[in-house]
Amino acid sequence: MQIPREGDYVAIQSYKHDGHLHRTWRETMVLKTSENEIIGCNENTLVTEADGRRWVTREPALVYFHKKYWFNIVTMIRNSGVSYYCNLATPFALDKEAIKYIDYDLDVKVFPDGEKRLLDVNEYAAHSKMWNYPPEIDTILHDNVDVLIDWIDKKKGPFSQAYVDLWMQRYEELSHH
Repeated sequence: MQIPREGDYVAIQSYKHDGHLHRTWRETMVLKTSENEIIGCNENTLVTEADGRRWVTREPALVYFHKKYWFNIVTMIRNSGVSYYCNLATPFALDKEAIKYIDYDLDVKVFPDGEKRLLDVNEYAAHSKMWNYPPEIDTILHDNVDVLIDWIDKKKGPFSQAYVDLWMQRYEELSHH
């Protein structure tokens, strides 16, 4: 697949371990692609859940995907401050249809005041049992939670204000042409 260029729109598709489609974001503007990363932004985009429910995102959100890390990061830009929703998931794959990944239930939420919370531990335990997650998955995910917490604590990458400012400015520039 041809790598999307800056300003192109792509869909994002989240799957579960058993292969079923979990959630789709209709369009995200690509802000940067490199060998290992894709950074994008979506705002007022249609999201479709596996059960058919549909909703539209309310605020601009930067999305960060990496080829080596088992997480992706959604930076939500709200009037009340910046918050983060980090999905523990496979590194992304890209095809002509969408950016794709397998969502492994666990999430780390970071609130505007810096508070961190690990979410959906019970869902992870239930799905792990139901779909027989291999032990390696558990190890990889726990290691990646540690990496994520380190990034958050050190305000690395998507967790730095400079990152947010830079990519929101780029989004503004590209969306007003």
